[in-house]
Amino acid sequence: MKSLAAGVRVLSVALSLILLAISGCQFNNDMEEDNDLETVEIREYEGVDLSSVDAFRENSIKGPQAIDIESYSLSITGLCQEPKSYTYDKVIDSYTNYKKVSKLHCVEGWSVTILWEGVLVRELIEKSKPLPEARVVIFHAYDGYTTSFPIEYIMDNDILLAHKMNELTLPVERGFPFHLVAEIKWGYKWIKWVTKIELSNDVNYEGYWESRGYSNIGDLEEGFYE
Repeated sequence: MKSLAAGVRVLSVALSLILLAISGCQFNNDMEEDNDLETVEIREYEGVDLSSVDAFRENSIKGPQAIDIESYSLSITGLCQEPKSYTYDKVIDSYTNYKKVSKLHCVEGWSVTILWEGVLVRELIEKSKPLPEARVVIFHAYDGYTTSFPIEYIMDNDILLAHKMNELTLPVERGFPFHLVAEIKWGYKWIKWVTKIELSNDVNYEGYWESRGYSNIGDLEEGFYE
């Protein structure tokens, strides 16, 4: 009888330890879930007030483009020695990410100040080893939109291909996965949903709005309509 009672006590202690372990694991999981909070949009950065990501119109040619990130690729093509194709994560993980506050000015008369985070376009291009005859960089979007820049503008400036704004991953309507931050240019040059960066020698290339009369240069200091 004593042996039976001792066995029951041992079993009881073992069950208690198992229940405690299970309870402890559940507690730790709950703590992990509590710490896994969504990123919150910031509205101030280094003393600069930022506009909300919802503070401006979505005025793309075909509406927001929902891209399947699992099948997405960003290609660097055209006049280069080593064309590249990157997944979304590969772009972010393979290149240094930078932050910069920059103001987007729309031809409709409004502007927004946003903290952008992304990679330098020139570093993407340098990795593909552009050929000497490459004189123009053409950006292509998922919806068929295009725009272009002289290669010097891209290579001589810190132009970002952004994947975040105000510390948030780009919303779909703001160009996820990548939005070009075309500083000192009018908003129609800030192409969204970028899928391809093409190196070309076609100095007369005209993008979507440029072929409809907008300035090909698109500098803020000049009028946007030719």
